[in-house]
Amino acid sequence: MPAHGSTTESSDYWPADTGFEVEQEVRDPVELTVTGTIPSYVAGTLYRTGPRGSHRVDTEKGGTFALHHWFDGFTQNHRFQIIPSKDGPTRVLYNSRSGVDPLIEDIRKTGQIERFTFGQKRDPCTSIFRKILGVFIPPKEYVNPNIGVTLAVNPPGLYSTVTSSSTESSGVSEQGSRTGLQTLWAKTDADIYGQFDPETLEPIGYAHQSVLHPSLRGPLSGAHAKSDPVTRDVYNFNLELGRPPTYRIFCVSADTGRTDIIATVTDAPSAYMHSILLTKSYVVLCVWNAHYAWGGLKLLWERNVMDAISSFDPTRSALWYVIDRINDKGVVAKFESDPFFCFHTINAWEEPSSTHPSEIDIVADLSIYENLDILNRLYYENLLSTPRSSEDFVGEKRETSRPMLRRFRLHSILSRSVSQPGVAVEEFTAPKDHSCDLPTVNPRTLTNPSRYIYGVTDRGKSTIWDGLVKYNTYTREPRFWFHHGQNPGEPIFIADPDGENEDDGVLLSVVLDGLKGRSFLLVLDANKMEELGRASMECAVGFGFHGLYASSSSSSGIPVLEV
Repeated sequence: MPAHGSTTESSDYWPADTGFEVEQEVRDPVELTVTGTIPSYVAGTLYRTGPRGSHRVDTEKGGTFALHHWFDGFTQNHRFQIIPSKDGPTRVLYNSRSGVDPLIEDIRKTGQIERFTFGQKRDPCTSIFRKILGVFIPPKEYVNPNIGVTLAVNPPGLYSTVTSSSTESSGVSEQGSRTGLQTLWAKTDADIYGQFDPETLEPIGYAHQSVLHPSLRGPLSGAHAKSDPVTRDVYNFNLELGRPPTYRIFCVSADTGRTDIIATVTDAPSAYMHSILLTKSYVVLCVWNAHYAWGGLKLLWERNVMDAISSFDPTRSALWYVIDRINDKGVVAKFESDPFFCFHTINAWEEPSSTHPSEIDIVADLSIYENLDILNRLYYENLLSTPRSSEDFVGEKRETSRPMLRRFRLHSILSRSVSQPGVAVEEFTAPKDHSCDLPTVNPRTLTNPSRYIYGVTDRGKSTIWDGLVKYNTYTREPRFWFHHGQNPGEPIFIADPDGENEDDGVLLSVVLDGLKGRSFLLVLDANKMEELGRASMECAVGFGFHGLYASSSSSSGIPVLEV
């Protein structure tokens, strides 16, 4: 199917370096130029988080410090305030702020970064003695931590628990007289959360998962927690390293803020995992194939995720654990599937079994990769248009680092046991040219069957995402939005409150126009995948990770769903 909204179908490849070189902050809100139409129901606030763009720091010693991996980028947060007007077009105000100024200043003075990272290579001259010392005497990890992968508004359990990043002393987060948007928190794949002012984006402090429950003492977790669409209870896992590794799956009540451990898994390898799955009755923990060596203890030795992950083993199955979240039965079933890697789960639901009508199946959609090549592709040297990037990620590696949409079916949950794993069956896999990452669905369909999946495409036209896609899981057909030289970010679905169909609504995406060196907020018709309007900026926004939308009509203070 041809691309929609495209001025050209040029197959020319274009770099996206501008999105990795941005240092600009806009601390005081500025009004953007709106063209076209932004529906009034979109009124609210879109937050974005991720690396600021530039990954280099000039040091006082005269050299330049450079981060190696994109996932270690210096956090910057962005705020798009969408304001309806009775007498004219919708207005959009924008502001942004760095989240790690003290960290950058420390690097400027010392020329190094002394903390756990995702992919920062150690100095090869580091002695064995210093490595051993680093394992047993870790540095001050959480002085102004670099936290900026996903966002949460008013997360339960974190309303009044915060540690000041400047004083490292415990205190209470002041709520003031605000209603609705009270607190804004950033998350990453660790046991720590960072708090930011929801208006100025100024860093406030941080909290560990142990404040939710003392058993949540492991250093790792999933950046994507999941919320029950009805109760708003939040689910996630905490991973404690060791032999054996221990996964604790927990629930935070939206009503009381109380946290309960609903299951413990000790027979799975420790793995780098970014997200989980949720149905109406179950949590599904899928331990895919990004296993840490030495039961995870190599992470303490290497002090970065990339060097601690073992090589992809195509002979080891991915493991699926089904946890009862309603009747307190813990792990009720276990499944295995062919190995794969994944960042983002999409949606899951229960339906009558296709083989035993009296039984229940779980159907799960994920955006997967066939191995771990994508993690290496995301080093800056491979993302930027350098000679090495053209050598390393062409041909087979370029192909294996592209995502695929895959649907799995876990048959007959009620008759399974943990001791005799079933098989998670692949129902279909979309072609890579039709697939996406940073996937989303209409939030109204969460834990229910969903027809449409939206996300960013990687069709080989740029060093990073080169378009947006709407994939119809019923007809297996894609519909694209694509413009040559323009790199969109994660789409956020805003449902039309008067809509009757699943695709009635709009997508919000921050797009970099690489040809102009500027970004704009795109408002896309989610049905037709055609532009409705945009808010144009005078600057570029660095490529980020994830965002969150809070409607201005949600004045009750009810938390926004975590996905």
